[in-house]
Amino acid sequence: MRIRPGAKAEVKSHAPQCQWDGCNEPGTHKAPVGRMKEGEYFRFCIDHVREYNKGYNYFSGLRDNDIARFQKEALTGHRPTWQMGVNASARSQPEFATKRSGRAGYYNRIRDPFNLFGSQANPNQQTATRQRKARPLEAKALETLGLAANATSEDIKARYKQLVKQHHPDANGGNRDSEDRFRDVIQAYRLLKQSGFC
Repeated sequence: MRIRPGAKAEVKSHAPQCQWDGCNEPGTHKAPVGRMKEGEYFRFCIDHVREYNKGYNYFSGLRDNDIARFQKEALTGHRPTWQMGVNASARSQPEFATKRSGRAGYYNRIRDPFNLFGSQANPNQQTATRQRKARPLEAKALETLGLAANATSEDIKARYKQLVKQHHPDANGGNRDSEDRFRDVIQAYRLLKQSGFC
């Protein structure tokens, strides 16, 4: 970029006078006024803006704990934050957390099998045991595996492995009855797996 020889002199002639006491040079450089006066600037010449910047401290006059708090709040852009999954009003009023209506009531019915949201998200949910009633196809699949409706995931997997070993065609010399039973066991296990039982 090229600048005309007289352009620099033209800028200086239109600039306000330097605000440093006793200086008559043009104030071509801005310097911040200070804390709580953001957006306001002094106008200094190049020599005095350098002098001003050497001694400038945004936090002058603040206590150490106020400076630390400012730095911590600066991490989030000075916006308020809350701890994940915690609502202060819900802690002070426990009935508020369990008695929701309308769209907010939906969150009480969310299934959380891996307990991602903790017991606070849904206090009515029992994480240790599955409370869901088996549908007719799921009940038939459990019956095919020879299990009760309240069987756990580990029970289903263990029974499946046992039946596969027992009815595999290699273990029974190609017996057709055993082969049909083997196919039924695999289909039952797939259905239970897709339904979320294991």
